[in-house]
Amino acid sequence: MALLENMRIFVRVVELGSLSAAGRNLRMSPAMVSHRIQQLEAHLGVRLLNRTTRQLQATETGMDYYQSCLEVLEAVERAHSGITAGSGVPSGSIRVTAPLGFGRAVLAPLIPDFCAEHPLVELRLRLSDHLLDLLREAVDVAVRMAALKDSSFVVRKIADLRRVLVASPAYLSAHGQPTRPADLAGHNCLLLRFPGTQQYQWSLLDGGEPVKAPVSGKFDADDGDVLTGWALDGRGIALKPLWEVAAHIRSGALVPILPNHPPEPITLAVLYPHRALVPAKVRAFADHMIPRVRASLTSLSPDALL
Repeated sequence: MALLENMRIFVRVVELGSLSAAGRNLRMSPAMVSHRIQQLEAHLGVRLLNRTTRQLQATETGMDYYQSCLEVLEAVERAHSGITAGSGVPSGSIRVTAPLGFGRAVLAPLIPDFCAEHPLVELRLRLSDHLLDLLREAVDVAVRMAALKDSSFVVRKIADLRRVLVASPAYLSAHGQPTRPADLAGHNCLLLRFPGTQQYQWSLLDGGEPVKAPVSGKFDADDGDVLTGWALDGRGIALKPLWEVAAHIRSGALVPILPNHPPEPITLAVLYPHRALVPAKVRAFADHMIPRVRASLTSLSPDALL
């Protein structure tokens, strides 16, 4: 078992490119990661990694061993999945990622009941509005609000979500009410943007057909909750899932705009990698969460789901 664990640690070091990154991913200190790699190298009698003060790279032998480790660990996972699927008892650690606002408001409150129902499962939740590389980050399950096109993953749709453009009454009083998509070009739009974004446009519906509306603004952030806060403060127009801002609309703090040109809906889904045998813990998580997430979103806004 120690050898298998050292192999897992070695794989994460190669994939993440540093001892510290692997340590954070595995919840280990860099010193412990380094010690386990040294154990593995001593066991094999070869150097697997070249270390300098600036970088860490696998040796040629190390890259060959890395590929072999992947095959061995995948075989172990298949064997374990077959047994746990046959026993019907989910167990082990499961890494889940989800968008920040959705994770805080909807997913996190549901997790204690899941863990109580499956006491042998340890759940690690990572919230980010960035679309993480599931394989590189060793994520078992992702909950995504996005256009889903990657066929390398199993996709289980939860719902299509309505979205809405909103601004505060103060902003609209000061800057006017847009009446058509082209009017957005003259407004301060609050953008959910990530490094590398070169331009931005919102896809709105015109008579049921999508139209692209170029938008820009003084503020952008990689956290959707920050955009909501700016909209409430009268800083501009935000594009949000309806469930996130329904309470603010009911209170009058935010006003829907361009109701005849709503944003295209977005898909909310559970994703996990294709495997011959899906681990029981992954299937149990998806089965538990999908109906409860639908119910939670409906309670926040009855008309949020299509």
